[in-house]
Amino acid sequence: LASAPDYVRYVAATREVWVTEPGRQRIEVFELSPATPPVPAHAAFIDAAGGPESLVIDAKRGRAYTHRWKRATLAIDLKSRAVVATWAAGCADPRGIALDEPRGILMVGCEDGTAAALDVAHDGKLLSTARSGRGVDIIAYDPTRAHLYLPGDESATMAILGVGPKGALAILGTVPTVKEAHCVTTDERGNLYVCDPRNGRLLVAHDPYPATR
Repeated sequence: LASAPDYVRYVAATREVWVTEPGRQRIEVFELSPATPPVPAHAAFIDAAGGPESLVIDAKRGRAYTHRWKRATLAIDLKSRAVVATWAAGCADPRGIALDEPRGILMVGCEDGTAAALDVAHDGKLLSTARSGRGVDIIAYDPTRAHLYLPGDESATMAILGVGPKGALAILGTVPTVKEAHCVTTDERGNLYVCDPRNGRLLVAHDPYPATR
């Protein structure tokens, strides 16, 4: 790596690994050799001025999405490695990112607790917003339930949101967590794992709500 990494994502269509390097405001791209195991080789840098924060791959549309630290989300073409669109993120401080790839809904988690849904097929059109606890960073999405999870490290809560077919966000409920619990993942079976960095542990919660239709 040329500088300190943050997000790491695999691009299957091009057999590449993309690594965000926010300290240098860029994404580093590595090509993978056909060897077993494959050997990565530096291929390119992608400039992402004002970012990049978070990264998700949209294989269906041949794009990647990332944020600037302030107000904007970038769409990057996977083959040309060029920024092809800049969209309003739906809040002042975008942080987390998640994608419902079949429906083309990009979800943004914002530091102030705002969640935003963008339509990637229609130039990042803002579909809806909802507000939860402050301090959101790393979010997660369960496509089988169409539920979005937003942990707030300042509010010490995690919001569970339903994502409607047209991107309407609705808060279904909140789960108590702890201060500094800023990240979550899901096994897509209703179980949620929230980081507790202060105490070096994972908090385990369950999503009790039916799938959003």
